[in-house]
Amino acid sequence: MLAGRTIILGVSGGIAAYKAIEVCRRLVDAGAHVVPVMTQGATRFVGEVTFSALASEPVQTSLWTERDPIPHTRLGQRADLVVVCPATARLIGDYAAGISHDLLTATLLATRAPVVLCPAMHTEMWEHPAVQENLATLRRRGVTVIDPAEGRLAGGDVGAGRLADPADIVAALDDRLGRLDQAADLEGLRVLVTAGGTREAIDPVRVITNRSSGKQGYALAERAQARGAKVTLITTVSRPLPPGIEVIEVASAADMEAAVMPRRDADVIIMAAAVADFRPASPAASKIKKGDEVPQIVLEPTHDFLVDLGRTKPEGQTLVGFAAETDDVVANARHKLERKHLDLIVANDVSAPGAGFEHDTNQVVIMDAAGVDHDVGLRDKRSIADAVLDAVVAWRSAGPRPHA
Repeated sequence: MLAGRTIILGVSGGIAAYKAIEVCRRLVDAGAHVVPVMTQGATRFVGEVTFSALASEPVQTSLWTERDPIPHTRLGQRADLVVVCPATARLIGDYAAGISHDLLTATLLATRAPVVLCPAMHTEMWEHPAVQENLATLRRRGVTVIDPAEGRLAGGDVGAGRLADPADIVAALDDRLGRLDQAADLEGLRVLVTAGGTREAIDPVRVITNRSSGKQGYALAERAQARGAKVTLITTVSRPLPPGIEVIEVASAADMEAAVMPRRDADVIIMAAAVADFRPASPAASKIKKGDEVPQIVLEPTHDFLVDLGRTKPEGQTLVGFAAETDDVVANARHKLERKHLDLIVANDVSAPGAGFEHDTNQVVIMDAAGVDHDVGLRDKRSIADAVLDAVVAWRSAGPRPHA
């Protein structure tokens, strides 16, 4: 995806600027046309000549150049992608606040191309609430952030804040451009996504719930919108989202059913939420007090409305379920797919390292009703979301097929 693309490589003033040299070399080797833009602070760490020699064009550093009166606008218009490596706390703050005091920040505000930030700073700075809030703001606006790694930092310290590996950065840029090429494949479709774990009341204070964070459902909603869909998200949790996604907040399985069923005519329904299988049969009307007797909680099954969705699925709709399993993952998921009349099911072993609930990564098997299984190895949940949406697009493109 990098070959023939124009990449603006922004370099800001941090010690990790020397690693941007390797990023530049790898991008050029991959066939990208790399235009380096350095801040004055960056030139204190790495010489301009180094980037000029390795990149596709000489370094640009100033808004005030005789050859182009509006260099930031021209750079922004030319770019297929803008990456800032490293992105310092100051640059992140300026970008989030819309402050353009130099060529790089002005270019960031002038471009409509995808933007990728690669933060690098000391652990104390990386963990500061102001930095994290600025990054959350930028993520909501659609900026991709490649989080730093843990390791040795300047001055001999060790901790989070080390710039991601150059090879990983270039791979992420290639992936981001690949997702850009997918941008219209869900154009015009109405996509309904559910997210989070439902909460079933024991009393007005206590609930029975599960460990679902909603991260995978939110990633699905975000990526579906980015690929052109009109998205409704029904969720039990609150997380940042880009503007334009309709959000409906619910709590219990019954609440989620009440929100989903009137919207059952969506073109695509993706049931990523961890809906409770059981609930207390008789929730207490007031808080249960701690006493000598341990209360006995009798459970009853919740209504499995996904079965209803499968039985009454309108022609042309794609229905996707999720199966969080700990053993016999594929067999259990296949049985669920068939029993609930689904088109696709996403199975994941929630006991596997780095996968499932609460993690930022996941690994899944995407199974379809024609009997085809597709293994997706461990990766971030946005990439998992794209793999699921790719399967949805492929299923819909193939037209009506008999179920296995």
